Amino acid sequence: MKRIFALPAFLLTFSVVSIIAQTPSPTPPVTEDNDVVVITTNLIQIDATVTDKKGNIVKNLKPEDFEIYENGKLQQITNFSFVGQTADAASPANSAPEKNNKNAPNVPIQPVRRPEQVQRTIALVVDDLGLSFASSRWVKDALKKFVDEQMQPGDLVAVVRTGSGIGALQQFTSDKRLLYAAIERIRWNTNSRVGVNSFTPIEPNHREQLNGITDLTGEAKTVTDIQGISEERENDAAQQSFNEDVFAVGTLGAVSFIVRGLRQLPGRKAVMLFSEGFELYREVPGLKGASGGSAKVVNTRLAAAFERLVDQANRSDVVIYSVDPRGVENITVTAQDNLNDLVENERYVSLIDDRRQKLLETQQSLRSLADQTGGFAVINQNNINKGIERVLNDQKGYYLVGYQPDDEIFDPEKRRFNKLIVKLKNPDLRVRYRSGFFGIRDGEEKPKNDSARLIDALASPFAANGIELRLTSLFADEGGAQPVMRSLIHIKADDLKFVEDADGWRKAQFEVVAMTFGENGEPVSEIINNKQTIRSRPEKLQDNLKNGLVANISIPVKKPGAYQMRIAIRDEQSGRIGSASQFIEVPDLKKKRLALSGVLLRSLQPQQIKVADPLSEALNVQREAALRKFRSGATIRFDVSVYNAKVDRSTSQPNLVVQHKIFRDGKEIFASAEKPFNLNHVWDIKHMDVSGAFALGKQMPLGDYVLQVIVKDLAAKEKRQIASQWIDFEVTP
Repeated sequence: MKRIFALPAFLLTFSVVSIIAQTPSPTPPVTEDNDVVVITTNLIQIDATVTDKKGNIVKNLKPEDFEIYENGKLQQITNFSFVGQTADAASPANSAPEKNNKNAPNVPIQPVRRPEQVQRTIALVVDDLGLSFASSRWVKDALKKFVDEQMQPGDLVAVVRTGSGIGALQQFTSDKRLLYAAIERIRWNTNSRVGVNSFTPIEPNHREQLNGITDLTGEAKTVTDIQGISEERENDAAQQSFNEDVFAVGTLGAVSFIVRGLRQLPGRKAVMLFSEGFELYREVPGLKGASGGSAKVVNTRLAAAFERLVDQANRSDVVIYSVDPRGVENITVTAQDNLNDLVENERYVSLIDDRRQKLLETQQSLRSLADQTGGFAVINQNNINKGIERVLNDQKGYYLVGYQPDDEIFDPEKRRFNKLIVKLKNPDLRVRYRSGFFGIRDGEEKPKNDSARLIDALASPFAANGIELRLTSLFADEGGAQPVMRSLIHIKADDLKFVEDADGWRKAQFEVVAMTFGENGEPVSEIINNKQTIRSRPEKLQDNLKNGLVANISIPVKKPGAYQMRIAIRDEQSGRIGSASQFIEVPDLKKKRLALSGVLLRSLQPQQIKVADPLSEALNVQREAALRKFRSGATIRFDVSVYNAKVDRSTSQPNLVVQHKIFRDGKEIFASAEKPFNLNHVWDIKHMDVSGAFALGKQMPLGDYVLQVIVKDLAAKEKRQIASQWIDFEVTP
């Protein structure tokens, strides 16, 4: 792969030319959603989901079918519309690997690079501050299944842990490889407010254990012993409650941070919170309630954080769905409980009742958070993916209902919560909506300076299109101390503003920032930030404007994992900004498993023509590899390096077969036959270069496609036989 970046002379080990002439159905046009949850002095607009008794979305309602109340006062509806998915999602079978082959490569999905491509924006928030050991495993398995079978083209997804560093806003992606890497990092957090199991085992405390030892000596218990035991119980309970509250506040704060980041993304957003909940209400010892038991009051440690999160979600157009992974919980005595040495023989009855109350309280917190943000809670559901399916179905459509508020609700002297109630005249239908809002209108954002705009473009999951920027980042091992990540960058020079300098040359200046992010969204390299000046003679300027500018960046990779390379540029003269990103998966070559480098693409001319200027030809190769745009009818060549191939004992040589596939919108439209790898030009079996080619049929619809290269090592064990890499490209007129 080193040669690919340095010179145009690719090592051709085999060549298979395939003709792709299928004509898949064109993707329906995507339109941008209307703004939702608008809170201004002249409009309150909220989103409401209407379902029938079976939970199906109802789409044919009119304004007269609704009634909306603000603080008990009926409002006149002035704005009304229904927003639904603009295209049917692909069937799960088209986005999952082969069911009978666990070693089969995952089917790639076309990356989402523009806001108009987004169908659903989903944050999968794993509350590892509030999950037991067992629940952590169930959630991890459910998320893998979601990515395999339930995620669809047009989904923008993030996997976030509340107990990890929040660099996660860079993690929203449609790339399944990055999501798999994030899911693999999910494990039980030893700082979780929940232990190995959902409930703390029943055990005698220290004084009770001492009391048991005293009983064995034949001495009777005293009143003092019992009082000391009771005090210790209360102290233990208070300490446990404090610890739980601290981590619950951490959960709410992390979710609130994620919600704020989601606000800048388009359309209606969903947060699925996988958590065992928290207690919004606490019993007060000695204070009797109306029913005779201990009275419960609002948990003041959590109330403010909970209130902020609900208001933030409602203003950011984020619907929160809470999922309790405990399923149907057993609250009776289990093998983990130790009932020996308890002072009162009946005490375990009250402890079991405490468990029941805690289960109800934690589930109620999940219900409250979902209800007040327009979602619902998945409770007592043993199949987590069934709950996820309910959430995904709920995202298929909603109504925007707006009215003109009274000026008094925005009185700066009165910061009060304005309660909303939405009713339907048809009693057979159900409606879910946001609980209300504080009397603070959404103010105009202050203009950001140039540096802040550039950093925002770097962090956004979408490409800024003020300047057309294309990026191809690849992993390659060149036999050095560590692998490298090489990035080819193409800048459309026509989007830059050239001015004449004192010497009569044309000059453009732009600022470049680049950063590499790890699989948890945190930066793993120092930010590259510098200014560039491009000068051209007037007679050469048109060539530069036509062909664009090409540059490359090389960054050493310290350890294996999933990475994202991001780059953004700003033209100094016009202020235009462009950005691009690329996923890179760096395998662990020390494990001696079959692995592939990244894939490079270039077009092949009908006839091989010798070029007098090799450097110009090399530049053309790099330009095409960076752009990944090819004309309909062209023949495309791909190059990839193979590492760690095994040697077949019978032949003392590697035994590889190679296949390539083409996908559009997550659906396979072409698959080549498996071809044996030609070893005639191989000099080093530890590092072999593979090439192939395919032709774009002239009837192929224009647009985005994905090429997947699959290499199978027949000399390796079955579980280590297959490695694959894929890259997206565009077919143009």
